[in-house]
Amino acid sequence: MIPAQQNKALVQVDERRALTAAQFHQLADVPAEAEWFANIDNAQTRRAYRGDLAEFMAFVGIERPEEFRIVTRSHVIAWRKALEERALSGATIRRKLAALSSLFEYLCEKNAVDFNPVKGAKRPKVESYEGKTPALGDHQARQLLATPDVATLKGKRDRAILSVFLFHGLRREELCRLAVKDIHMRRGVQHLRVHGKGGKLRNLPLHPGTAETIDEYLEAAGHKEQPGAPLFKPVRDNVRGVAAGHGITPDGVYKLLRECAALAKIDIEGLGPHSLRATAATNALDHEADIAKVQEWLGHANIATTRIYDRRRMRPEDSPTFKVSY
Repeated sequence: MIPAQQNKALVQVDERRALTAAQFHQLADVPAEAEWFANIDNAQTRRAYRGDLAEFMAFVGIERPEEFRIVTRSHVIAWRKALEERALSGATIRRKLAALSSLFEYLCEKNAVDFNPVKGAKRPKVESYEGKTPALGDHQARQLLATPDVATLKGKRDRAILSVFLFHGLRREELCRLAVKDIHMRRGVQHLRVHGKGGKLRNLPLHPGTAETIDEYLEAAGHKEQPGAPLFKPVRDNVRGVAAGHGITPDGVYKLLRECAALAKIDIEGLGPHSLRATAATNALDHEADIAKVQEWLGHANIATTRIYDRRRMRPEDSPTFKVSY
């Protein structure tokens, strides 16, 4: 082949190649863990996974990114055994292994490692299908909703927040992200647009009672006609007339729940905003809601997570204790 034809052929080959020469050689390098962390949307998950990864690296003795290539299943199994010897819960060990597996899946996708050594390493079984998050009984949920003093702006807001939790099963962060414009009409019915994990949106029909409490709060707060404003704001922002401002914080939600629970004389160990999500899910399933619909409603990626809230087999009133008759 003459030189001109050789150059033409090389140009054609280079045009067909999707990667530049520099990119091609970089495939052998393990990408920075920061890239992997950037793909994890939830801040809490990101913090937990960062700690889990640092713990594994210290256990194996990894100091440089390229050393991830030497990790084998034996390393993973040894780490799992060490975690078990620390008497960590099965759920905690599963999360740590999930974090490591997630990283290796990412590295495999980037052609930085050849395989995921976490695959095939047995993970502890879930101890119970019953969730550990406490759920309220129906009478306690009614007590909680009746607690806020609706003669005040704060009381109107708190009642609306509790109603959103108990009738829609939102996560705390999802509630804090709601904006006024997230209340919208779909097929003639008011809906809540919920910004869930991983940037996933779901639209939930708004319970009529909740819609009424929200409307009363927005009228009193004065930001009903501000679509971009947070739906639920710190009371001081409403008092000062702050146009947009920040929405209520997750910590603020936790505090208002504890305050209302104390007033309602509800003393349950571990009670928190997630308890209201558990209450909503449990109540829906108790009243024969389809579990697949509840999964979608809660924004669960896996129906196994939804089953944790299915406590119909554990209802005290169904116990043989109450069937015995002498």
